[in-house]
Amino acid sequence: STQSDMGDPIPSTMEETLYRQQTQERYRSVSAGIQEVVRRQPTARNVTLIAVSKTHPSAAVQAVYDVGHKDFGENYVDEILEKASQLPQDIRWHMIGHLQSNKCKHLAGVPNLYMVQSVDSERLAAKLDSACAKVDRELNVLVQINTSGEPSKYGVEPAEAVALSRFVIEKCPRLRFKGLMTIGRYDASPKPECFQVLVDCRAQVSAALGLSPDDLELSMGMSADYEQAIEMGSSMIRVGTAIFGERTYPVNL
Repeated sequence: STQSDMGDPIPSTMEETLYRQQTQERYRSVSAGIQEVVRRQPTARNVTLIAVSKTHPSAAVQAVYDVGHKDFGENYVDEILEKASQLPQDIRWHMIGHLQSNKCKHLAGVPNLYMVQSVDSERLAAKLDSACAKVDRELNVLVQINTSGEPSKYGVEPAEAVALSRFVIEKCPRLRFKGLMTIGRYDASPKPECFQVLVDCRAQVSAALGLSPDDLELSMGMSADYEQAIEMGSSMIRVGTAIFGERTYPVNL
């Protein structure tokens, strides 16, 4: 039996093949769903799908990569480090989980880390900038906004969006400010309130810093609400379960 990189035996080649096929099928279905929403929405921007592979083995990422997908998201630094070392180097890794400042140096060392979407304080931005300087690289970042006001969620208050974005642009030469991200609260209405808050934040940030709103990414929307997110202007959506299925592999961090 084969060992997955998360340490669990995958019983047989037949099961592995079935797992690959099911994962690829789910990915194609999500991808088609996104394209359909974009097609119906004449004002929709180009939408990047981030396939969130947290707690799933490298084999799952490889399966989706093999049908042409390049953007993958992880919540834990340890998982990016492990998977990036095992998988193709042209994958674009997105760190979407809470980042502790003591992990910045490890993360900055991943050559194909494409973006950190969870910059939520000046301290973290400064640490990340310094870690990037040490390995002589630049890094795309999004500022994370807590649009729901829930204490359990990370991100700066909407009122702080301009200040943190300005700090990244003016004080962090190695970081490339690319836009805003939120997790938000699930809301089945056609115009979820948290998404509207992020759209408003982008308008404030672009006005205050002399940027074009169209040049700033909005990372919002997940498996259950990406349709509303795209309709409201999201340019990045983060989908995990709808592609990779329920979490079945223990993660040893």
